[in-house]
Amino acid sequence: MNSLLARYIALRARTETLAAPLSEADCQAQSMPDASPVKWHLAHVTWFFETFVLEAFDPGFRPHHPAYRVLFNSYYQGVGERHPRSQRGLVTRPSLAEVLAWRHAVDERVQALLQREAEPALAERLELGLQHEQQHQELLLTDLLHLFSCNPLAPVYRAAPEEVQVTEGSDLPLTWLSQPGGLVQIGHHGPGFAFDNETPAHRVFLAPYALAQRLTTQGEWAAFMADGGYAEPRWWLAAGWDWVQAQGVQAPLYWRRGEDGAWWRYTLHGLQPLQPHVPVAHLSLFEADAYARWAAARSGLPLRLPTEAEWEAAAAPLAEAGIAAGSCSDSGPLQAPPAQPGRAGLQQLFGELWQWTRSSYLPYPGYQPWAGAVGEYNGKFMLDQTVLRGGSIATPRSHLRASYRNFFPAAARWQFTGLRLAQDA
Repeated sequence: MNSLLARYIALRARTETLAAPLSEADCQAQSMPDASPVKWHLAHVTWFFETFVLEAFDPGFRPHHPAYRVLFNSYYQGVGERHPRSQRGLVTRPSLAEVLAWRHAVDERVQALLQREAEPALAERLELGLQHEQQHQELLLTDLLHLFSCNPLAPVYRAAPEEVQVTEGSDLPLTWLSQPGGLVQIGHHGPGFAFDNETPAHRVFLAPYALAQRLTTQGEWAAFMADGGYAEPRWWLAAGWDWVQAQGVQAPLYWRRGEDGAWWRYTLHGLQPLQPHVPVAHLSLFEADAYARWAAARSGLPLRLPTEAEWEAAAAPLAEAGIAAGSCSDSGPLQAPPAQPGRAGLQQLFGELWQWTRSSYLPYPGYQPWAGAVGEYNGKFMLDQTVLRGGSIATPRSHLRASYRNFFPAAARWQFTGLRLAQDA
């Protein structure tokens, strides 16, 4: 069996494993327009392989069901009509069983193509499909968490491992690691997959700066809240303050007051008490930026969020070891662990929480989108979005790399998002 075929089989199986603990009702519901039902994720990634692989490379191609081309298209205008995103939860037919049968039928046809050595164009398109499905594996979990958070029974998706249930621990004091700056190269270069928005590699000049050794913790965030952080407009961008007021935001997403007045967090492991030494998650850019301003005033230091170039320049030399040490796991904890006292160097770079930067999501100098409909993948979203770096505990480990550019609007916080402070030297 060739390596591409083996990866295809394993990766497609993992998506179904993620959905296996769920009922058909769990897989059908849609909690908000930005989130999609689990059933839709299972179908859309299959649509991707049928539309962009089988239709392009299988000489005997026939669609499994012609209506699926519209139902499970996400945003590819070049492919044709799309069902409204906000109405994905209303698509009760096809059933979950029919979607799974479609997945298996497409798998058989793709595997037949891969029984022989794949031509370069087919291999490249298959690789894109695999990377795309890994993105939806993460989205499946984040969208499911939002859905379950709407249920007053606080459902448990996966029982918490013992290390998640332990609340004792000690904060690693916030220390700073100086970075020299200078002329650095960022962006993807060399072998291996990258999305088009990671290219071309180019040089950027950075002034000297420093990064926090670790991510900001729940305990530090609780101090921000206790000091009236959500009630003080001077910490907030104008749009952020409008958002706080309009939405009545008082805490990170999924934080809840217990009967004793203490804060708890809803997670895919169910309700968990605050763990002061664990990184704070599910923050919007507005919140991350406000915290940096508050922390700067409190400490007297020129604190801020890092730029994406600063983050990548510091993280790239540590990528191999950092990705290996990251917490992303198929069966492990679905929350980031605390930093490790006594460990030197930058921690929690990869596979813990996506880290907000202060960089707008814009094209790199010389950027060219991919040709054809797949060129809609990234480039058309380069407006009113902010870059995040590093990956999260829901990101498949093999999907991580230093040049990866995630992006979301400033108010988004249902993803596993946190922050790392930076400061000017």
